[in-house]
Amino acid sequence: MNLKKHIPNVITCGNLLSGCFSILFIASGMPIKAALMILVAGLFDFLDGFAARLLDAHSPIGPDLDSLSDVVSFGIAPGLIMCYMMNNALDLPRLTLDGIDLLPCVAFLLPVFAAIRLARFNIDETQQTAFRGIPAPAMAIFVASLPLAMAQVGHLSDGALDYWACLGITLLLSFMMVSNMRCFSFKMKKLSWKGNEVRWIFLAVAIVGFVIFRWLALPFVMVIYILLSVFFAGKEVE
Repeated sequence: MNLKKHIPNVITCGNLLSGCFSILFIASGMPIKAALMILVAGLFDFLDGFAARLLDAHSPIGPDLDSLSDVVSFGIAPGLIMCYMMNNALDLPRLTLDGIDLLPCVAFLLPVFAAIRLARFNIDETQQTAFRGIPAPAMAIFVASLPLAMAQVGHLSDGALDYWACLGITLLLSFMMVSNMRCFSFKMKKLSWKGNEVRWIFLAVAIVGFVIFRWLALPFVMVIYILLSVFFAGKEVE
């Protein structure tokens, strides 16, 4: 048995387990821990691809296992976090069925569109070095950044982000995942500046922003990722 080819799959399972823990934490009313587990899942998601390329270890189940894990970690988990935030918004309109508020369930559009986006990615051979539509992990990290940033400024528990803002974010992210908007990836064939200018600029801004503003920088870093993609990633997927 060639164990080397299974190393990326083991890392992918770490992504899946992180997503499961995120769901467990949000179901237990712990949004900060739930958000952190999405970030951990994102790290595993990066490392499995990196390990596959480094070891030249590819298995037939790898892409499908990765997508199934991503649906959990970057679809269901952020959907539940957004549902939690909507449910705790002070201005939540009331529409109940058997004691359940229905309007926060709009957040479940995120896992639906994330699944569509991931399924489309698996059959689209033009997304090897860049993406069409924002990746599900980028959406999930943006959603996870919201409770982390609000907790830093002391407004996580007082409904500072109202229902309508959450609804707008949900609808926008859902649309952007299945749009044809071009987004750059972090798959670098080489580490040189030439050809990777946008990636290195983004990483520098992200690191400086996080050092200075900590979690508060994370939502803005994700917005910068989207803006850089809009203006500079087009040529990568032509």
